[in-house]
Amino acid sequence: MDATGTSATQSYIGKEARYGARNYAPVPVVVDHAKDCLVWDVEGRRYIDMMSAYSSVSHGHLHPRIVAAAHRQLEKVAVMSRAYYGTTLGPLLEKLSEVTGFERALPMNTGAEAVETAIKCARRWGHRVKGIPDGQQRILVARGNFHGRTTTIIGFSSEEDYRTGFGPFCGGFQHFDYGDMASVQAAATENTCAVLVEPIQGEAGVLVPPPGFFRELREWCTANDVLLIDDEVQAGLGRTGKWFAFEHEGIRPDALILGKALGAGLLPVSAFCADDKVMSVFVPNSHGSTFGGNALAAAVALEGLKVLEEEGLVANCAAKGEHLFRRLREVQAEVKPLIRDVRGRGLWIGVDIEPSCTTARDLVERLAAAGVLSKETHETVIRFAPPLTITYELMDEAVEIFRKVVVQRHRELGLAKG
Repeated sequence: MDATGTSATQSYIGKEARYGARNYAPVPVVVDHAKDCLVWDVEGRRYIDMMSAYSSVSHGHLHPRIVAAAHRQLEKVAVMSRAYYGTTLGPLLEKLSEVTGFERALPMNTGAEAVETAIKCARRWGHRVKGIPDGQQRILVARGNFHGRTTTIIGFSSEEDYRTGFGPFCGGFQHFDYGDMASVQAAATENTCAVLVEPIQGEAGVLVPPPGFFRELREWCTANDVLLIDDEVQAGLGRTGKWFAFEHEGIRPDALILGKALGAGLLPVSAFCADDKVMSVFVPNSHGSTFGGNALAAAVALEGLKVLEEEGLVANCAAKGEHLFRRLREVQAEVKPLIRDVRGRGLWIGVDIEPSCTTARDLVERLAAAGVLSKETHETVIRFAPPLTITYELMDEAVEIFRKVVVQRHRELGLAKG
């Protein structure tokens, strides 16, 4: 407390509320420092991070190898722009090609920028390769999608909170129902050049498509000369128990969008990956970014990819995810009907809350007060996506805290028997 009786927590929250735009409603925890899967607030309280910044901290907070790589590069050069060559970008692009299986990568900063890059690529490919008249190219997008918050992207969002008051929006997008091939076919026209889709819809509530959907979609795109663009900004780089979520279906998209974990918990780094036949639509002056692929970002991302591979984080994620899924299902059985569903893949799980009982936000704030950090989406789903470095012991501790929180709420609602 200061002389006025204000706590450090209240002081920091008050300054953000007073001077910041009100475009976020954070959980009332003021983070001071973090290490791997643990976080401490300004009052010294310890938390288990079960969110990992929407997969951005998949390597754990401040992984020592990645921090060391950043320090080494900071002592040399950080940013020069793509006006010149450097010593870190080439090795990163080579590693990305090795890991993804695509021939080329175009580095950007945020995930939304990589999505915008994909949209530009698909449109130019549709015009120059498929022969669609310029300005008539159409991209299919799923209802419930979340690809970012630029004006182009929110223009094809089906979430009104993201759209209201921000128009006019550009056209060129047509919607289909996620996981429904009949809907894809009904939305398509002769001017369809691409399908832009998430392998799991995270913001929509960690929705996993029906088995076989992506295989059918891949076959349809091939048969109709349409690019399949896979947005794995959140799902990619091990989150689902494989390097990429598309591997679960045994398919290969025409292009891949990466972000979040590519920055290894330190920097915003993203990339659009594709083979020459797609990427060749970009020529000098057709696209770029001052910071995209900068020396520091490339050094950090390269070390992050090496850590994922050499420390077995991807290989171990599937088993850890099965354990977390099983434990959360046990909690669900204990508090029916408070929890409607537990779904997900790997270390990316959504716990669907019965809205007539309580809100996901209420439970998220109770969890934070008890020492577990998570986040709600659409007021009905709590997302659990811890760093891939999390131990079984910490997962069990987090689940036990979650169990106590929901059991207590279950009792308060008068749902407990006996």
